[in-house]
Amino acid sequence: MAVQLWLESLRAAKKTCILQDGRRKVHYLFADGKEMVEEYDQKTQELLVRKWRQKSALGAHGEWQTEVGESPPPVVAVLQNDFLKENSSNPVFMRKDTKTSCQWRIRNLPYPKDVYSVTVDKTERCCIVRTTNKKYYKKFTIPDLDRCHLELNESALSFAHANNTLIITYQKPKEILAVEEELQEEIKSLKANSEGDVECKTQ
Repeated sequence: MAVQLWLESLRAAKKTCILQDGRRKVHYLFADGKEMVEEYDQKTQELLVRKWRQKSALGAHGEWQTEVGESPPPVVAVLQNDFLKENSSNPVFMRKDTKTSCQWRIRNLPYPKDVYSVTVDKTERCCIVRTTNKKYYKKFTIPDLDRCHLELNESALSFAHANNTLIITYQKPKEILAVEEELQEEIKSLKANSEGDVECKTQ
């Protein structure tokens, strides 16, 4: 079962844990050379950041790709007064999870709620955001479900709109919650062992 395989790969990964600035930062090195970094709030245990990177065919480290949390925005500039400035009015897409749901926020979308539709495309295994005025269109996947080979469920998807921000929520299925619960228990107990596979440092 894919869920069990993903859990086993997490268990087998070499893990380094650092406690810093109120966050528990965990670095995973998988057998295939991929790396994952997660950052958790020490008090609430909520996931704040998850990012990945892997080596190129020539062995060089690739760029970190953010899955959860705010990644550095792309440089979208406009020419103004002979200076290049970032266009801060462009929509900004980011994922910020809660313990029970995957959640995405798209800032700088000023249209009323009834303009938006958020649907699931099971064939392409993605969610799609559309506006009736054709001003915004976005496809995005849920990597957590892909890793565990779980089907997308339209009834788990909902959205709200406030303060020029579209908030999309997908309720985590029980399989994902079970994996995260078990992983949390392991993360909280990370200590150096004789094999050196796990260590936890405080900075």
